[in-house]
Amino acid sequence: MRFFHLSDLHIGKQLNGYSLRDNQRRVLSRIAEYARLKKPDAILICGDIYDKAAPSGEAVTIFDAFLDELAAIRPQIPVLIIAGNHDSPERLSYASSFLEKHRIYLSAFPPRSGEEYLKKIRLEDEWGPVDFYLLPFLKPGYVRPLFEEGRMVSYEDAVRVLLERQPPDPGVRNVILSHQFYAGGGGDPQICDSETSVALAGGLDRVDASVLDAFDYAALGHLHGAQRVGREGVRYCGSPCKYSVSEEHHQKAVALVNLQEKGSLPRIEFLPLDVGQDVRRIRGTLEQVVAEAKSREGGVCRDFVSITVTDEEEPYRLRERLEEVYECMLELRVDNERTRSRLSEGEQDVVIPGPMEAFRRFFETMRHSPMTEAEEKIMEQVIREVKEE
Repeated sequence: MRFFHLSDLHIGKQLNGYSLRDNQRRVLSRIAEYARLKKPDAILICGDIYDKAAPSGEAVTIFDAFLDELAAIRPQIPVLIIAGNHDSPERLSYASSFLEKHRIYLSAFPPRSGEEYLKKIRLEDEWGPVDFYLLPFLKPGYVRPLFEEGRMVSYEDAVRVLLERQPPDPGVRNVILSHQFYAGGGGDPQICDSETSVALAGGLDRVDASVLDAFDYAALGHLHGAQRVGREGVRYCGSPCKYSVSEEHHQKAVALVNLQEKGSLPRIEFLPLDVGQDVRRIRGTLEQVVAEAKSREGGVCRDFVSITVTDEEEPYRLRERLEEVYECMLELRVDNERTRSRLSEGEQDVVIPGPMEAFRRFFETMRHSPMTEAEEKIMEQVIREVKEE
């Protein structure tokens, strides 16, 4: 059984105000090209389809076009999708019964009563059946009715009880799609700056990866860096695009997983994804930094860049001169004797967020989902009223 493992598309995301629309279109088109070339038996998309719970019409159109490309491939490739913490289950599950007629299987809500179970899709290959279990993002409150009244339920408790209620058949190969923060194997996974809710949650949502031991492969979503959690068969595939400067050295790729007979280790091939517009850091004097941009075709750099200038004397019109040759400058820092002296004297270099950004981070920490546009407008009005008073 050969399948693509994808996650964290975050369609509609912006990077410091810059739209990633064209990059996301290109990377999804490249994934569809790989699907036509490699003809996998299935494509798994493990949550965070969209960047916001209420995606724009443009974002929905981009994902629809991607599904159309996949559906047109012959023989038809089953597509299995779960909701992530950035997705609205209600919006994502719209037309799910219609999609299943085109072999697109979607699970947006986890089981929330004793009569509900994880969606299971069985596919066959020359080695026999493979059962795919679809576990969308969940919070303890979603499954509280499955526990005795008054019991404190952790994220790990919630995941564990759902899996124990529906143990996989040990005689066949089993794959789970899940979008949670799993840890194990000697330490926590690496987290990127773009994973705000994970970074700020303080480990409250951590789930021990041992709950997945019954599965031959765990296709995980939630973290943007490709990495395994303990054993080879428990893996985050990472996001297909770079969504923060901390992902500078990531090699984005499609994970092509090959499961053979029961008991064998999965073999994983990485198909590179390059949208042509990198996200990276640049450091040097103004002359060096400008020269690097001018060495590019057309004398302009289109990469998303974080620039640190090291001139001892701050150059005249520093930002303006850089913006002439860097189209997408994310941030500008100065590192020299004077700025280091300020730090040693106790002057902070920490960027203190404004009220709106501080509340946005708090909201994502508590709710594990970003604010909708309507919620942001309400909070902006509250902040304005407080300032006026």
